[in-house]
Amino acid sequence: MAVLTVGSTQQLHGEVNVPGDKSISHRAVMLAALARGRSKIMNFLMSDDCLRTAACIRNMGIDIELDHDTVWVAGKGLDGLSEPEDVLYAGNSGTTIRLLSGILAGQEFTSVITGDASLRRRPMGRITKPLQLMGARIIGRQSGSLAPLAIEGGSLRPITYRTPTASAQVKSAVLLAGLFCEGWTEVIEPARSRDHTELMLKAFGVPVEVEGLSVRVKGRHEFKACELAVPGDLSSAAFLMVAACMVPDARVVIRSVGLNPTRSGIIDILKSMGARIAVVNLRESMGEPVGDVIVESSRLSGTAISGELVVRAIDEIPVVAVAAAAAEGTTEIRDAEELKVKESNRIAAVAGELGKMGAAVHELPDGLRIVGGKPLMGAEVDSHHDHRIALALAVMGLAAKGKTRIMGAECLAVSYPAFPEALARLGGEGIEYIQGP
Repeated sequence: MAVLTVGSTQQLHGEVNVPGDKSISHRAVMLAALARGRSKIMNFLMSDDCLRTAACIRNMGIDIELDHDTVWVAGKGLDGLSEPEDVLYAGNSGTTIRLLSGILAGQEFTSVITGDASLRRRPMGRITKPLQLMGARIIGRQSGSLAPLAIEGGSLRPITYRTPTASAQVKSAVLLAGLFCEGWTEVIEPARSRDHTELMLKAFGVPVEVEGLSVRVKGRHEFKACELAVPGDLSSAAFLMVAACMVPDARVVIRSVGLNPTRSGIIDILKSMGARIAVVNLRESMGEPVGDVIVESSRLSGTAISGELVVRAIDEIPVVAVAAAAAEGTTEIRDAEELKVKESNRIAAVAGELGKMGAAVHELPDGLRIVGGKPLMGAEVDSHHDHRIALALAVMGLAAKGKTRIMGAECLAVSYPAFPEALARLGGEGIEYIQGP
């Protein structure tokens, strides 16, 4: 078991580049495999999750070369994948299993995909149901609602599917399956979820129509390889942003961050709490807005967070709770039930672990209530095998008196393996990462 130690820190200064966006890295390698020709993906996130996706694609006959943060994918077209000889393993990655299931549903072969113990507990019925409506035959535990999933694909028909909740993974699974249908496949959501799949499909030249909360993709459209650069991951940047807000003397510049409006809820939330944040050098890459984010020490106040704002910041809610613990006043987070079925039950994990450090955090049926301004003390805390929880606790440790020891810190490899080094370079005190046996 790895342990990350973080000490009380008085200043953070400098510039940093965060790893490539995890969501975009997944999608880039998947679509490059379905394109014709050799695609080059720069700033690819070399994390456990994204490498699981690459390994699954490679196991279906696609040549993939990895060189530092650059990936070359020799795509063979829509019908170029071959039947895997073994079970496809997604590790802890919900994006891998859910999005790949959409692609596997369109193949004229049978495949089995599974993951680790945590992933096998996460709900899959939300994607197996629409894929079955399209004609895929899927068998899994609890009537297809849990992995492992056995998928017999091919001969899909387009559908119009209304998702019960806003979910980019569900939307993406259906749209990717729609690539293998004759005609238009449509997904209609109750609220707008992140749109990386739509933007990347357009970048590859696939016909996509977006109108309000509806997204449509035209199937059986062959597309060609391309070159793309993955923006820095805003979810990873969020932890450095909150760290800079909380530390007494801080000015941190985060370069080349993806600023997709379906993902930028964290910036809006922090600004509503009084954070000193500026976005400069705005530009566009493959349809994705990119910019540099400057964050300085801030006097934060409590706020109310719910509805569409939660959808746009769902992965950042653990570190929002950390900011709330350091703020004056009360913060209430509602409409966040989705946090219960992530890599951990993040509502329970945040309440329990932040509570060990002196924060006043109360669980709600659909979120959290945090009374800020309480003295924070270093403690031994647990990651719950969840990278977002581990990262949030590390940020909390910067503002707590004494040292904080985060057990199970090896899960940082899921999205931000170099986070301890980044904190240390900026001036974080007492940063020590010890890899266990």
